[in-house]
Amino acid sequence: MDYTDLDAALREIVGEAQVRADEPLAEHTTFRIGGAAQWLVLPSSEDEVAAVVAACCAAATPWRVLGLGSNVLAPDEGLAGVTLKLAENFAAVEVLPGGLVQAQAGATNAEVAETALAASLAGYEFASGIPGTVGGAAIMNAGAYEGQFSDVAVQVRCLVPDGDGGWSVADVPAVEAAWGYRRSRMMEEGWVVLGATLQLHADDGAAIRARMDDLRERRESRQPLEMPSAGSTFKRPEGYFAGALIQEAGCQGLAVGGAQVSEKHAGFVVNTGSATAADVLALIAEVQRRVREASGVQLEPEVRLWE
Repeated sequence: MDYTDLDAALREIVGEAQVRADEPLAEHTTFRIGGAAQWLVLPSSEDEVAAVVAACCAAATPWRVLGLGSNVLAPDEGLAGVTLKLAENFAAVEVLPGGLVQAQAGATNAEVAETALAASLAGYEFASGIPGTVGGAAIMNAGAYEGQFSDVAVQVRCLVPDGDGGWSVADVPAVEAAWGYRRSRMMEEGWVVLGATLQLHADDGAAIRARMDDLRERRESRQPLEMPSAGSTFKRPEGYFAGALIQEAGCQGLAVGGAQVSEKHAGFVVNTGSATAADVLALIAEVQRRVREASGVQLEPEVRLWE
């Protein structure tokens, strides 16, 4: 299958309007950085996701999955192949009996938390301000304020290789997800997260809202939410806090081109308006160097560096 055939196949699978050629990734990442995706494809069902992946494999064309782009640095030169975007096009949330909430991968953490609140279900408040999707939360085991995705997940619905060169849908129980700090089996295996089922618990709606409001206020007061970024730039080193190490190494406010270590929170690299991916990568490398020299600690990026 050549590129012309693949383009036609993609449009047949998801519809003409859901395939965008040479789409700027800067418009689909919270960093507001990134060149053009050769194809950006917006499937709206599990069957469409599976068919797009199968078409890419048949054409020997690279593909990857994007949610809201809230933990991604896309390259300046763009990406060859297909970028499947699972966001508002794939975002159903449903409350089930027994305190279960089922969400498609593109549902935002905020949407899930608000849906749970409307049903007087608690347990997802910690994620209400995490600026990403359920799919990203499952893959990264997203966490904040003493909570993490693995605390509430029952199972994750995934597209997985079937062993015969194809892909099939499987429900992966939480015990098989191998979650750790900002990692999961889904990440390591390259599986496509299609959705997740969460186990929450009944609570007073006013109490849930109060906790969500408190977490929002804490986040807004401490983090540079007014500037484009990809959230926390570095993973938390065991026994340390990345922001404190960066501050102690004299990096707060340090800039390379349009990328800057936030003056509000040293754990964030922000786009001051004109940052390129090259700027961000150079700044990350310089912060790593200075922190290593100052404390002996090697910081690891939490942001996913696409190439």
